[in-house]
Amino acid sequence: MSKLATEYNAINLSQGFPNFETDRRLIDLVTTAMQKGLNQYAPMAGLISLKEIIAEKTNSLYESNYHPETDVTVTSGATQGIFTIISAFIEPKDEVIIFKPAYDSYEPSVELFGGTIVPIQLSAPGFKVNWKEVADKITSRTKMIIINSPHNPSGTVLSEEDMLQLEAILKDTNIILLSDEVYEHIIFDDLQHQSVAKFPGLANRAFITASFGKTFHATGWKIGYCLAPKELMSEFRKVHQFNVFCSNHPMQYALAEYLKTPEHYLALPKFYQEKRDLFLSLLSSSRFSFTPAAGTYFQLLDYSTITDEGDVAFAERLTKEYTIASIPVSVFNLNQQDDKVLRFCFAKTDDTLKRAADILCGI
Repeated sequence: MSKLATEYNAINLSQGFPNFETDRRLIDLVTTAMQKGLNQYAPMAGLISLKEIIAEKTNSLYESNYHPETDVTVTSGATQGIFTIISAFIEPKDEVIIFKPAYDSYEPSVELFGGTIVPIQLSAPGFKVNWKEVADKITSRTKMIIINSPHNPSGTVLSEEDMLQLEAILKDTNIILLSDEVYEHIIFDDLQHQSVAKFPGLANRAFITASFGKTFHATGWKIGYCLAPKELMSEFRKVHQFNVFCSNHPMQYALAEYLKTPEHYLALPKFYQEKRDLFLSLLSSSRFSFTPAAGTYFQLLDYSTITDEGDVAFAERLTKEYTIASIPVSVFNLNQQDDKVLRFCFAKTDDTLKRAADILCGI
């Protein structure tokens, strides 16, 4: 869709990246690191200064007990972390439960190592998990469950009750939990992110993946981190060592300094909620309907009162005829289930959102 947006000179609200600048202070910190000569390999698992502040941040927010030396690894983006987790543990015939619509890296990574996807389809508008269905899908071959909250593409979040039910389901199993928490700091309406780290019965079997690119408006830097108990992390590092060996050294130095100011991530909910609210207020006179996103920087818009077209066809027509690009959600669903919703990224300048809303209100 980004390619199509470029071809038709369309406003690109499809791919999930900001079109505003990264904080100048963070860029300056990277420059300083380069000028100080930090341009060779970083330690395989990451700079200790960065791992220490990641552990401090996580333990402070979620009352957890991650150790920086053994439980934290810096990764070349969250997707690399996800791939490495799957490659470290999934073998032929292992089953992996995922919730669809799902981020599109999960399935091919599992299939590459011979695993079998066991999908559970969530439906618009609520995208609620039926935990009885989850329990019923577990078999002797279930090796892993992958969750994502705040959830891309729906913008929904798992509640404390959701996490407690999952904890109860997994209690007497050896199932590994992979929790994709890249939008942990982008959550709205005074909701609290229910990290796996908050629940001991989940944390002791779980990997958490996170993204500095998402948090600090620098998706092109491809740097994130992974958290897990020592026993699991030691297996992760056996693959990570040969997968990427280490991640960008000067950026790690910069992030270690930048994270010393918690406001840099604690201010994100307000920052992005203002953008969500602006976008939705501008759409109040449109023919689209919506439930405000609870997290992420994506908003789903229901177009069922506008046309009966499939979402792929409508998304393409919006790009070509109206010059605004979005993502059809059916491509993330089981059997391309089409709920007549499109995903729009609101991590954009206010001017971009206003121009986009003008177009959408004219449809």
